[in-house]
Amino acid sequence: MARSLRWDPCISHRGDEVRDFIKDYFSDASRRVLFIAGAGFDPRSAVVGGSIAESCKDLRAFLVRENRPDAAPALVERAEVNRLALEGLFEKCEIVDLDIFGSDGAVVGGRNIVAKLNRQDFSDRTDVVIDMSALSVGTSFPMVKYLFERGNQARPPANIHVFVAHDPRLDDAIVPIAGDVPGYVHGFRGPATLESTVRAAKLWLPQLARERRGALLRLHSFVDPHDTCPILPFPASNPRHGDELVADFIAEFENAWSVDTRNVVYGAEDDPLDLYRTILRLDDLRRPVFQEFGGSLLVLSPVGSKIMALGALLAALERDLPVAHLESIGYTFTHAADVEPPAPFLMHVWLEGDVYPQPRPLLNSTWKPAA
Repeated sequence: MARSLRWDPCISHRGDEVRDFIKDYFSDASRRVLFIAGAGFDPRSAVVGGSIAESCKDLRAFLVRENRPDAAPALVERAEVNRLALEGLFEKCEIVDLDIFGSDGAVVGGRNIVAKLNRQDFSDRTDVVIDMSALSVGTSFPMVKYLFERGNQARPPANIHVFVAHDPRLDDAIVPIAGDVPGYVHGFRGPATLESTVRAAKLWLPQLARERRGALLRLHSFVDPHDTCPILPFPASNPRHGDELVADFIAEFENAWSVDTRNVVYGAEDDPLDLYRTILRLDDLRRPVFQEFGGSLLVLSPVGSKIMALGALLAALERDLPVAHLESIGYTFTHAADVEPPAPFLMHVWLEGDVYPQPRPLLNSTWKPAA
């Protein structure tokens, strides 16, 4: 029997509902908000922060500037413009420089952001808001997990909100330059490296995206799965987006990954809860099948759309699923000069807090291999 899901039902808002929610909820004088976001080159950096700053009276901002070696000067300049715009929104604002790579080239961004957040005192805050729009997976995933677990230790639990400003056009225009060494996102190793999972049937769920072929090939070699189920956006703002991605990865479908077309996973491009439910339903279906043969293990690799990455994040949080990732050493921004100010689709997920019946159950991370 399928287990009940932590975020089904879930309090969430989409599109114009998000702006209405921000205006109604954060204008309440009792709300004391810590706002956390990326201060990067992405044009969406200030979209969510601007809306919240207009409504909230008691607001502190914690802005993260991700530093990578040899960043393109044009992108550094754009990031500086966005940083100044964000600083102008908040009376109380702290800018934090975050090194993504250590001096030896090791990926340290996830560990560094957790250490910096651990030094923050937000015991007086009623709400913590994380804007994932301009944060990388390697930074945002550990951040959300840490804040979620820390917020759950409070009594009553803190209100944790996650926002994403979604624009598929910009997602295609911002192309990561993948590093050389894949690994697991900090805090999202799950049971993947345990000796007890050696016999588990490993299913890899990569989210396909434009210009990510090289990264996904290296991740496939790293995960070394028994089967692969690529994730495609459907429904999507571009109805042919899924078909175009299949065309881009046709060689991998037919050869390297040996993907049966019946094994493609679809997730709504504008609804993270759709992909979240799909991943956990797949997990529930596989566990009894492989119970006598070493167990089943799902490995996620979210790239591309931040909304679909949020769906993978929710699933990984609930089931302690490993997240294989190849950190970017830099980015290219195609057509950056003529990108107009964005009017993105907004998504809000109320991750935890007093809107849910208390006490909430612990996260369902009870993966057990077969005896």
